[in-house]
Amino acid sequence: MILSTPENLAVADHLLTTTRSVRKRLDLNRPVESEIIQQCLEIAGQAPTGSNRQNWHFVVVTDGEKKRFIAERYRKVWYDYNATRSVPTGPDATTEDRQMQRVISSAQYLADNLQDVPVLVIPCIEGRPEDAAPASQAGHYGSILPAAWSFMMALRARGLGSAWTTLHLRHEGEIAELLGIPDDISQAALLPVAYFKGDDFRPAKRKPMRDRTYWNSWQTE
Repeated sequence: MILSTPENLAVADHLLTTTRSVRKRLDLNRPVESEIIQQCLEIAGQAPTGSNRQNWHFVVVTDGEKKRFIAERYRKVWYDYNATRSVPTGPDATTEDRQMQRVISSAQYLADNLQDVPVLVIPCIEGRPEDAAPASQAGHYGSILPAAWSFMMALRARGLGSAWTTLHLRHEGEIAELLGIPDDISQAALLPVAYFKGDDFRPAKRKPMRDRTYWNSWQTE
């Protein structure tokens, strides 16, 4: 099969431009088959990784008590974080303000219902980024993020949704102890996974990339 045919490109472009963070539309009542999670993880394993070390790990959480433990800590961080933000409402709110209000409402819903999401997946990478140098940080997390994103796109192609979250990392030690994650393993994200409701995802409104692209030198105008 030649991927670069117009038909195949259309499918690939649709997948890439409609893999949204799904929160309110996660189906909290429909079980997720372990076989589908494993299929998507096998696809994630084809992602690039630094020096081809493949030193990633994925912790899949379906146990109700463990999900509740994680959700309680996630929710506390969310409420503390959200309390520090102020987004204008009412007639003076801008388009960006209204968009942020929708994002906050969606994030609030996830925080309140995280324990009911069928599956929580935690992408992990071997080692701890003790060296704060940019190259060290980029190399460390750059070896797990592509696999995690491939996992999310594989889910999308199969009718499941997820959202990239990291708030649980404020309690990384407690969650590592709960799940038996070794001390020399870094958690990179927390991905709630469920079938999604509806199928009308579309490209989001984004700033044009032409305004954020610089050829040969940085431009400010």
